[in-house]
Amino acid sequence: MGHNKKYKLSYDETRIIIMSLLELRNKLVDEGNYTDAIDDIIAKLAA
Repeated sequence: MGHNKKYKLSYDETRIIIMSLLELRNKLVDEGNYTDAIDDIIAKLAA
């Protein structure tokens, strides 16, 4: 797996991605599924 690509995202791009991930996370919660991977991605984007 050693691919660590870095991307420069604008504020708007980051906001859209986070909002989409939150929507996916909410769907997973509603279905009783784990959200650990989504939570990790959101934390990295928000940092």
